[in-house]
Amino acid sequence: MPILCKPAVNVPEYLITLEQTLEFARKAHAGKSQLPLTLRLIRNTGVRERHIVQPIEQTLRHPGFEERNRVYEAESKRRCPEVVEQALANAGVAARDIDAIIYVSCTGFLMPSLTAWLINTMGMRSNTRQVPIAQLGCAAGGAAINRAHDFCTAYPGSNVLIVSCELCSLCYQPEDDGVGSLLSDGLFGDAVAAAVVRGSGGTGMALERNASYLIPNTEQWISYAVRATGFHFQLDRRVPGTMEPLAPVLRELATDHGWDVRSLDFYIVHAGGPRILNDLSKFLDVDIKMFRHSWATLTEYGNIASAVVLDALRRLFEEGAMAPGATGLVAGFGPGITAEMAVGSWTVDVPRYPESRLLGAAAPYLAGDRAQARRKEPA
Repeated sequence: MPILCKPAVNVPEYLITLEQTLEFARKAHAGKSQLPLTLRLIRNTGVRERHIVQPIEQTLRHPGFEERNRVYEAESKRRCPEVVEQALANAGVAARDIDAIIYVSCTGFLMPSLTAWLINTMGMRSNTRQVPIAQLGCAAGGAAINRAHDFCTAYPGSNVLIVSCELCSLCYQPEDDGVGSLLSDGLFGDAVAAAVVRGSGGTGMALERNASYLIPNTEQWISYAVRATGFHFQLDRRVPGTMEPLAPVLRELATDHGWDVRSLDFYIVHAGGPRILNDLSKFLDVDIKMFRHSWATLTEYGNIASAVVLDALRRLFEEGAMAPGATGLVAGFGPGITAEMAVGSWTVDVPRYPESRLLGAAAPYLAGDRAQARRKEPA
């Protein structure tokens, strides 16, 4: 069964606080009629700090779409390899063990995808499959997990690398003064995340069932307007209410798997804002504390788009409270309105050799020669 292993996450070195965000908004949009409402909404996002890929002075300027995309390419190539290496180490696999890469990002555009550069740069095999996903926004983290699950099911024993690179600050548009755009200026942060789904072995979430759902006729509710100045984020005022129709879909996924969605052991969901988490608590009848990892991501990093679910999962790993067999849910939400959901149970990798035999036949294994260790194993 495919195992989603511990993610690696890195945020840029430039920090912006809630107080700084409010001050920048006051200066940049002074006198605008919607500014008081926007300031109130930003205060209510729950975001206390965010990390951005450039100093704030550069972020607030717009050098043009071409230059921003150049920065996206340079920064993604600078920041992804270290995170990928850590994710591989977390999963106990090497670069040449990877059979497919799923790369998700909605904040820059490259062709060929960064997948090709990663294969060439990091020593992966030339027959590694490439699956770039560019247009699912925040839902792409959940979609990447589900497509990795599908791939490992279709090709048993395969390993899939997921990479999320979201440099949301490169989409800042200083001339946009709509409430949705101004709110996004105080909500989104930058991050790079990666995780491996192993076809066998590993510690983490054993992926057992996944599903996708599109709320009918909502494709305009979250969108980009693509203009000469780049990507302009558009948000409909009805978006915060979308958990009410999505909660029954999450409940059905768990029920179809023979589980009660109210009594799972962990919930890793996209934290687009406080209302998403509050409404899920209400409509799923789940204690709000069960979403603590998503809350922490939102508070400390902001909405980091497709990377949210990977960071929340990292926090679950680091909490160290999951016992084998613990049941859980992962869900990402984004443009469409799209939901990508999965359920699974916690599993812990069991060493091949019992401790009592480590000094005997398994000594070569300890030295790193797995093949030799297997050949010398007693019948």
